[in-house]
Amino acid sequence: MTVSLTGSPDSALSSSLITISPMRRRHLRGVVAIEQQASSHPWSLGLFLGELRMPTSRSYVVALDRHVVVGFSGLMYTGDEGHITNIAVQPDYRRLGIAQRMLLGTMRQAILQGLTAVTLEVRASNEAAQKLYQGFGFAPGGIRHKYYSDPREDALIMWAHDINSTGYDQRLSGIESASQQQARLGDQARLGDAE
Repeated sequence: MTVSLTGSPDSALSSSLITISPMRRRHLRGVVAIEQQASSHPWSLGLFLGELRMPTSRSYVVALDRHVVVGFSGLMYTGDEGHITNIAVQPDYRRLGIAQRMLLGTMRQAILQGLTAVTLEVRASNEAAQKLYQGFGFAPGGIRHKYYSDPREDALIMWAHDINSTGYDQRLSGIESASQQQARLGDQARLGDAE
């Protein structure tokens, strides 16, 4: 299958039209294309293939617009802790709630795996991503100096603890409800524009 990432989403695109699915080999061409856009040191096709060969300690999802990969996220885990390895959305599809929906699925998967805490790194200057993660209960836990290159920048280490608690489940349910409501409003606006 050939995956094209040159098109832009329809201006009336709603996040509700995007599906979140487990990552499969057939998605990797699109995943690698997004990874090359998003990272100064992108993962290779071989690295992603290796990750998919470890289903007992890895979980990856893709966001699809019809059959085109427009985003992906990954989680690796050991014991009761997980690490979000990457989360990226094709530039033309950003600000549609796709990263939030992928993160929601990733955190639900972390809970199903019996994890109690999840960590991630984010650029110190990426306030939008930090705000998203804070909504999921992630809080700063340290700095990795000069972690990123091109441009050279520190990483903020963030942690979400007690993700197996009732309170955290309620947090995720609230995020899911708000996301669904936002998608319904977007669909209504799109239908109103068509009249």
